[in-house]
Amino acid sequence: MISSMSAEPSSLIYMVAGESASASITSNIFNSLLKYNKDLDLEGELAEKWEISKDQKTITFTLKPNLKWADGKPLTSADVLFTWQAVINPQTASPYASDYALVKQAETPDERTFRVTYDQAYAPALDSWAGLQVLPKHLLEGQDLHSTTFAREPVGSSYYRLGDWKHGENITLTRNPNSVLGPANIEKLVTRIIPDNSAQFLELMADNIDSMGLDPIKYSRIIPARPELKKRLNLYKELGNSYTYLGFNLKHKPFDDVRVRKAINYAIDKQEIIDGVYLGLGINIASPYKPGTRWSNPDLMPYPYNPAKAKALLKEAGFVDTDGDGILERDSKPFTFEIITNNGNKEREKTAIFIQRRLKEIGIDVSIRSIEWASFISRFIKTGDFDVVILGWGLGLDPDQFNIWHSSQQKPGQFNFIGYNNPSVDRLLEQGRTELDPDKRMKIYHKFAKVLLEDSPVVYLSAGYGLTAIHKRIQGIINPIPPAGVGYDSQKWYIPEPLRRNEISTN
Repeated sequence: MISSMSAEPSSLIYMVAGESASASITSNIFNSLLKYNKDLDLEGELAEKWEISKDQKTITFTLKPNLKWADGKPLTSADVLFTWQAVINPQTASPYASDYALVKQAETPDERTFRVTYDQAYAPALDSWAGLQVLPKHLLEGQDLHSTTFAREPVGSSYYRLGDWKHGENITLTRNPNSVLGPANIEKLVTRIIPDNSAQFLELMADNIDSMGLDPIKYSRIIPARPELKKRLNLYKELGNSYTYLGFNLKHKPFDDVRVRKAINYAIDKQEIIDGVYLGLGINIASPYKPGTRWSNPDLMPYPYNPAKAKALLKEAGFVDTDGDGILERDSKPFTFEIITNNGNKEREKTAIFIQRRLKEIGIDVSIRSIEWASFISRFIKTGDFDVVILGWGLGLDPDQFNIWHSSQQKPGQFNFIGYNNPSVDRLLEQGRTELDPDKRMKIYHKFAKVLLEDSPVVYLSAGYGLTAIHKRIQGIINPIPPAGVGYDSQKWYIPEPLRRNEISTN
């Protein structure tokens, strides 16, 4: 099966990379203690069972018997302990470290038992252990996870192992005979690196790839209008657990001024973007949670499009057009800044143009730069060298967003790269992590979302739909799509022998 993606992983150690490109590959190579089933309930993956103490502070995991790495070596509780230690090591600088640093003690009473104890009950604990991809101690002990060759030559335990990685071209995974969960049906997965979405679509039309994520125009207009494509492809649509946003660098002036952030929020017509860029396949949101879930505060309303209010706020913040050129100034400096986003993502690039036009109307001069993903992350995000970004957050199922919004999460490589610092948000995030009552926890996150909306450190642009095309030769896909998404149980997908590709067609 041949698929495509626009960005190449920076590393195949996901707990270091923290990016979707890495996750899409490593999810086929590594396992976690727990996983979510198709209905989004937790079940064991490496763990056969788990027990929670009466005080809710200790979790004891029992691993399945006879687990093995792809190289045949035993996979034991020592590997889980090693992975936990590596992630919380400050030198690793994992963006996920805060989830695991709350563990007061981790121990391995025997090869199949891994036990963790917290100082106080931690509500997202089980969810966190569903996200920790376990790494092999025997191959990584004593190594720097940022520079190790393992990051390009990983050895895992899941359905596939790395076959070949041609930089800038493709990553090939082959079926792992030692998979701890049994064999996958499809023998080989090839992921081609094609940064431009239009180029991906040309390859899909030419039958050179089997699946890709679609933009709304291709999903709603192009494929339905072409009988030969409709005959060949199945289309899938699901409301994703993600959103697109405009994020301010709060350490750069004038974005440290809430009046300026709110003004820009009022100046952007989000519905125009949803209709013009996403052809209506998006939802205007007011909180950083999936619409319709209990965590999304139903009382919050998105900032309406109101350029008059935007201008009034900017005037209040000291911005005036002193020379009549249409651009506002403060302290003799024109209000101008750069929006950066990742190239190849046409929706984000088009969104930037809509925003640029609307901000010009209220006197702000905006330039746009699209940058290749790896450079975008290393040169701008990790260094904090940007004014404004257009990006997206893919969220977990637990409502905890400590990693993204807490003021302690601002080191290079961590997720609070916009520099957000609000003591009341910090307190709410800390409370939410330790509150086990779901209703009380919901109220905490509703308050958190309300403060965030008022503070406007980001402009929510839309929650979008996942739109996917998959060739009909790929069979065994669950339909209708389960809550866990179209890719759930992909190890059970299969290709009938008469429909299989020849090796040469992957080139």
